[in-house]
Amino acid sequence: MDIISTAAGTPLGWLMYGCYRLLGSYGGAVILFTLLTKAVMFPISLLVQKNSIKMVKMKPQLDMLRYQYVDDSDAFLDAQTALYKREGYSPMAGVVPLLLQIPIIFGLLDVVYKPLKHLLHLSPQLQLAFTERTAELMGVTLNELGSTAQLAVVERVRAIPDSFAAIPGGAEAAARIQALNMNFLGINLAAVPDARVLDGLFLIPVLAGLSALLMCWVQNRVNVLQIEQNKLSQWGMTLFMIAFSTFFAFIVPAGVGLYWTFGNLFSIGVMFLCNAVYSPKAYIDYGLLDEMKRTAAQDRARRRENAVRAKADYKRFFSPENRGNMRIMFYSEGSGFYKYFRALIEALLRDTQLTIHYVTSDPGDAIFQNGSPRIRPYYVDETRLISLMMKLEADIVVMTTPDLEKYHIKRSRVREDVEYIFIDHGCSSDNLAYRTGALDAYDTLLVVSREQAVEARAIEKLRHGKKKRIIECGYGLIDDMTAAYQAMGPVENEKKTILIAPSWQYDNIMDSCLDDMVDALYGKGFRIVVRPHPQYVRRFPARMRDILRRYEDRMGEDFVIETDFSSNVTVYTADLVITDWSGIAFEFSFTTGRPSLFVNTQMKVVNEDWQKIPLVPFDITARSKVGRQVEKSQVKELAPVVEELLACREDYRERIDALKRQHFYNLGHSGEAGARYIIHRLCRRYGPEGLEPVPAAGARRGR
Repeated sequence: MDIISTAAGTPLGWLMYGCYRLLGSYGGAVILFTLLTKAVMFPISLLVQKNSIKMVKMKPQLDMLRYQYVDDSDAFLDAQTALYKREGYSPMAGVVPLLLQIPIIFGLLDVVYKPLKHLLHLSPQLQLAFTERTAELMGVTLNELGSTAQLAVVERVRAIPDSFAAIPGGAEAAARIQALNMNFLGINLAAVPDARVLDGLFLIPVLAGLSALLMCWVQNRVNVLQIEQNKLSQWGMTLFMIAFSTFFAFIVPAGVGLYWTFGNLFSIGVMFLCNAVYSPKAYIDYGLLDEMKRTAAQDRARRRENAVRAKADYKRFFSPENRGNMRIMFYSEGSGFYKYFRALIEALLRDTQLTIHYVTSDPGDAIFQNGSPRIRPYYVDETRLISLMMKLEADIVVMTTPDLEKYHIKRSRVREDVEYIFIDHGCSSDNLAYRTGALDAYDTLLVVSREQAVEARAIEKLRHGKKKRIIECGYGLIDDMTAAYQAMGPVENEKKTILIAPSWQYDNIMDSCLDDMVDALYGKGFRIVVRPHPQYVRRFPARMRDILRRYEDRMGEDFVIETDFSSNVTVYTADLVITDWSGIAFEFSFTTGRPSLFVNTQMKVVNEDWQKIPLVPFDITARSKVGRQVEKSQVKELAPVVEELLACREDYRERIDALKRQHFYNLGHSGEAGARYIIHRLCRRYGPEGLEPVPAAGARRGR
């Protein structure tokens, strides 16, 4: 610290000396010194302002990246670093003024504690002689005087100047010391305030605290970063600064406290100057930020409202009536997941007298409007879900949620014999779609296809995991979509309808090549419907707003951007789907028998270890079977490819139908197949009594 104090104190001492010689007032010199240091640091303040503007400007993009890589922190950090580099943002720039303040404070302390050196420029020999004489007069050693030695010299010289006359050159030096006035408005700026004494010195810490309050009050209204903080953070920082400034001014000489006080006041002017030079409004989309804040506030309000309901449902779930009597529970992450359970639940309700306990994390889940007296729905928020799962006493739990035991959802800690069944919410490769070991903690997998079953065994072998029960179930969603499509009857569009339905992962069509694709197809006799992924609309509002603005002049009968996902009519009635790696292509083609066109954007990979098992994922092999693939560089010439696919639609229908029958287990009967397994497992535990399937007229059995 002595090295820092000396190194910083020497140049700052000359600056203080110049201020003192100019004004002749020690207090005035401190104030002028403070102003000059702010002026010297102003270019740094401007750099921080520019950096802060970049940070706030990037906030929507950072939020998008957090959504995009919600399950992959490493990928998020890589994307965040790339964004920082692209925008020229430095995370360290904001701490530069703080780092510069440290040597200034140490240097100023050196200046205040050593007036003989910095203000009077006495020779080192005279400084030593005067401090040694002062120690002798006080009856202490030189070391015992410590850092306040030269301040003690000033006091002794003023009290008994003749005591220093014997020092060579001492009389002249003593006269100069006596002339040194370190008072300001009657306050001795060389003294340290005492919290126990209410005198003029006591005002310095009070003023330091008040100046901090004023600075923070202004900062919360004009500083580009502080404006974006919530009220709790703003006032938390304000209280900290008041407390720190007041405490700091009590432990240093009043001259340093005066510097700190005026430093806070001059910082207010610096903030306004920075805003004048680099106005945040010229660079930041505050409309978007306000929209995000409103959305966040609405989400918080909804969570508070829903917490009361979640508490009541949580209590009802663990009611005495349920304890020991819960045979089966389904857990749903949101309203959209019921479609994956529907066929299985309907079969259980039809073929047994079981009560279905249905826990959802979505207060608006459609299950609450189901109306079946044997379905008991519960809304449980994320905070209560953790304990609910750990206290669970159901015999069987069915979920579509991977990563059981890895994150917040754990197996029951109350019963070790709960059977956890995973039901897939996709018809393609689990090895590609889920993280390594995502299904390790499950006991049973209701698989969609032979490919999934083979993958599951290969993963078990690779990871030396426990052997799970793999049940040839099928895909209830395809069964339901096929039935709904057939019930609609034949659909022929006057204009061939092209549905562009991408995924929302990195490098998706919406972000990478939508403009080229629309330019290639628009005005070529097609009706174009752009249906972004629901998560894209929800998580990337800025991008979505920009897309809507870009295409507003084309909107009409032949061009539609669809953001209402309550119906699948668009999917059923399209003549062709264009996507990247979204599973909607398989759902569309397997439901309608019509081809899909795949754009080879960056492949959607959740499991980076997917190539460790020697199986090519269905997502890759099926792309050329249900349609065609093109590279991003080819989308400008898309129209002939689309025409060809539409012309060969009947050929593709036969090919798709053959693949569908080959791929899926129990087509049209997946619900019954899954229900048979669950009934079998419960009968093994409790016997057929009370669980005997109820005869159902016309009930179909899968193979």
